[in-house]
Amino acid sequence: MITVSTDGSCLRNPGGAIGWAWANHDGTSASGGETSGTNQIAELMAVLEAVRAHPGDEPLRIEADSQYAIKCSSEWVHGWRRRGWRTAGGGPVQNLALVQAIDRAIAERSGPVTFTWVRGHRGDRFNERADELAGIAARAARDGLLPRPTTVADAATRPDGAAQPAARGLVVDTLF
Repeated sequence: MITVSTDGSCLRNPGGAIGWAWANHDGTSASGGETSGTNQIAELMAVLEAVRAHPGDEPLRIEADSQYAIKCSSEWVHGWRRRGWRTAGGGPVQNLALVQAIDRAIAERSGPVTFTWVRGHRGDRFNERADELAGIAARAARDGLLPRPTTVADAATRPDGAAQPAARGLVVDTLF
């Protein structure tokens, strides 16, 4: 099983620079950010990028300190899809493009994806690493230090032609 911790950071919620990160328990990690967003967008971006970065049939467990990201990705999404991407109250789903992208990424992955909630800022080594990387990415986005995608079309389209949210400044690193 592959285990990955995810986290998001927003320097001023809403509207401040955001950062997202995942830290694989094998030591690899990635992060990126945008100049403006919300903490919820950052958390969802972390989950999306973690799923995309770990294709294949080996089970993937995502550990996150965001119950919102976990429930969007594994619980609420099923009802929203059944209701035509509307909430139980009939309103619009917040962060719909990201939720749909996560749903597609999980569906396209041959192996199962499960989620585990972990309490943030409690000394879990990988959660702390994801938190650190997300904060670094948010500050880099704020300061204009993250590279932009080559073109908007490149960033917004997957190889199969489907739309995807643009991730900015992907940085891959290792923990060890």
